[in-house]
Amino acid sequence: MSPRRAAVLRDGGGELSLRDHLVAAAERLVAERGAAGLTVRDIAREAQVAAGVLYNHFADKEELLALGLHAHVRAAERARGPLPVAGTATVAENLRAILLHGIELHREILPAFAGLAARPKVLERFAALPNPLADGRGLRAGIADYLRAELRLGRVAAEARPDAVAVMLVGACHELVFPPPAPMPDAPPPEVAPEVVDDLVAAVLDGLRPR
Repeated sequence: MSPRRAAVLRDGGGELSLRDHLVAAAERLVAERGAAGLTVRDIAREAQVAAGVLYNHFADKEELLALGLHAHVRAAERARGPLPVAGTATVAENLRAILLHGIELHREILPAFAGLAARPKVLERFAALPNPLADGRGLRAGIADYLRAELRLGRVAAEARPDAVAVMLVGACHELVFPPPAPMPDAPPPEVAPEVVDDLVAAVLDGLRPR
């Protein structure tokens, strides 16, 4: 028997398909509670459908959780706006904005992934999806593309290495936000002092080579 359309969709006249509605429900729960402890029953209750309906639209619970995670990461990025555009503001201001963008993005999405090491199938499904950041390019590629555009405009040194700098900036976001190997249970991601961001920008712009 074909699944009944969710009452919330029938009554509300929404534009979402039932599959999209289920992913949206999973996304809300992932944002609120993280993905590790969610059950099919939790998601079905949030979506106001019978639990069995989920299996008519997804291969398994792991696929739905991965899609919910993916949607959550995309929403977190959208909330922070796009990366800076080359040729606007100064390079220093743009690098600072990029670092703050990356740090706050990682701080928001990290709790959603907590505990998933014990559920590798969800992470495998997530990794198989298109990159959720920078229009599918990924944050590192998005930063490198920005720097290449600045290089073409002559606003950074001709010998600059955009891909290497992008690795440094994304690596800094990971280092500053990801917890140590044995974090306190339920500890929030750490705050990052503004002066740390300023020092990183200065190091990237000035380097270590003596003048």
